[in-house]
Amino acid sequence: MAFTPQKPSLFGETLESLQEQIEAAGFKGFRAKQVMDWLYKKRVDSWDAMSNLPKDFRSWLGDNFILYPTDSVIDKRSDDITQKLLLELEDKSLIETVLIRAPQEGVGQKDSRKTVCVSIQVGCAYSCKFCASGLAGFRRNLMAAEVVSQLMHICRREDAHTNRAREEIASFDNIVFMGMGEPLSNYKTLIRALRIINAQWGLNFGARRITVSTSGLAPQILKLAEEGIAVRLAISLHGATNEVRSQIMPVNKRYPLETLLPAAKAFQQRHGRMLTLEFILIEGINDSLDQAEELSKIARELHAHVNCIPYNTVEGLDWKRPSIRRQDAFVDVLRKAKVSCTIRREKGHAINAACGQLRLKTEKDRESTAVR
Repeated sequence: MAFTPQKPSLFGETLESLQEQIEAAGFKGFRAKQVMDWLYKKRVDSWDAMSNLPKDFRSWLGDNFILYPTDSVIDKRSDDITQKLLLELEDKSLIETVLIRAPQEGVGQKDSRKTVCVSIQVGCAYSCKFCASGLAGFRRNLMAAEVVSQLMHICRREDAHTNRAREEIASFDNIVFMGMGEPLSNYKTLIRALRIINAQWGLNFGARRITVSTSGLAPQILKLAEEGIAVRLAISLHGATNEVRSQIMPVNKRYPLETLLPAAKAFQQRHGRMLTLEFILIEGINDSLDQAEELSKIARELHAHVNCIPYNTVEGLDWKRPSIRRQDAFVDVLRKAKVSCTIRREKGHAINAACGQLRLKTEKDRESTAVR
């Protein structure tokens, strides 16, 4: 479903597109760079704050654009330093953005390693059986401005209490497209957002610190490999054989492992960087040692790192996470096979941090209130 905003947001413009519009309106083209500096370096939230711009130009900006296309509805933080924002869009849709802090030895929390997980769709059409994002169905694709503004909300929050504020443009270390939605299904938005994030006039954030996660859209993986944007690629595998993967990931019927894995290998060879295989461990589904053996073979073939993630309970779904002993046995098979791997213990459970949970709960609460 398409959505047309009343006014476009500046966060969706490139320097070139903004300059063209400014010049067409009779203003000097260099104003575009000034506007971008106010947006991304000084991170203002009002037209009046752009103090070196003429008043008539600021009025023109206000007449033709908005700043933030997203408003913060809920800002929750768990005890394990995971922070989740629930953002409302112009059409009242809800999306989630998560900031995960990973404290490093010898530094305080405010200087910890920070990863921002952004959403790219309202809901998801791919219906992975373990995921909350698709429970309420797919509503629409996000626009580039709605993606970029998620990062700017985080920047503004972190600026207030980090030593790195203003020392570098972004107040975090990594960006992962692992929130709500399938990034490669919203391909044009993904590429435009990546170019804005990466540009010197934009967020000036290195592409090698950005990870795009996909459920396995093989043709788009091959297309992304040729875009000239050196992002990292993560594949939500979750099953090391077609039989197991198809149980929980409907996309596997269209792009089975025989199609997906060659595309992933082509991406890896094009960029020369290690891939990541995401593997959510679900009790009795994909946590067998046989699956671990098959996963080891795939990881070695792709020169991939495996990220094992014990299942994060979602209300309304019956899946369970394996015991710690079972998790460790699974990972032990990978390590004995000399596969690079980590196991990501739960973060953010207290704030419904699994993809889509906080949005789903809030929408249900809204519906319940409307009925009363």
